[in-house]
Amino acid sequence: MNSSPVPWKVLSANVGVGILTEGWTLDVVYPDSMDARHFVGEVVFDSPFAAPPVVHLGLTGFDVDRRASARLSIKAQKITKLGFQAVITTWDATRVFSVEFEWLAIGA
Repeated sequence: MNSSPVPWKVLSANVGVGILTEGWTLDVVYPDSMDARHFVGEVVFDSPFAAPPVVHLGLTGFDVDRRASARLSIKAQKITKLGFQAVITTWDATRVFSVEFEWLAIGA
């Protein structure tokens, strides 16, 4: 069986989100609640992949209120050939004003 090799495709970008981003609420702390709070940002690829790629996220910066510990996580979910969701999470009394991250998508 002969098949043609499929070339790798690599896309990447730097993203910044925060208090000026629509839907951002990670700077708000609810009294007596230690529940996790999330912001979901949609990332759309400049050109689609043939199938969902592998996506890697790297945190490159953040602005957090100094009065509480810096609790922050970021992950990619709902990855498709067109894009993915970047989910930024904080919890307890942490107030997050902005987050910067880079993403790298590798696929065919």
